[in-house]
Amino acid sequence: MLAPLEERLNLMRSLMWDYDIPPEHCLEVLEGKREKAGHYTEATLFRKLLESYSWFTILSIISTERIFQLLTDKTIKSLRFKSLTTRYEFIRSRLQKSLSTAGSSA
Repeated sequence: MLAPLEERLNLMRSLMWDYDIPPEHCLEVLEGKREKAGHYTEATLFRKLLESYSWFTILSIISTERIFQLLTDKTIKSLRFKSLTTRYEFIRSRLQKSLSTAGSSA
């Protein structure tokens, strides 16, 4: 379940504390409504999110469906830490099962 907008914006502010990029722009990029926030694309911003926040925090920022779209093999392989690579490979496989099950029962 997504957190209230102000909470999500605060998380974006914390994530981008060292850049002068509006948190609204970051959230719009992650939601697929904007191409870039500063020099960040959706792929690079999502990778920063994965490397900075816990899984449950990420779930409060963007929808599960959007996470699945962004959680590509390329993104997973670009993570700096092997432990995160392993974790997100597992999460991607679970999301794929969960979303395909949800789609078939709709």
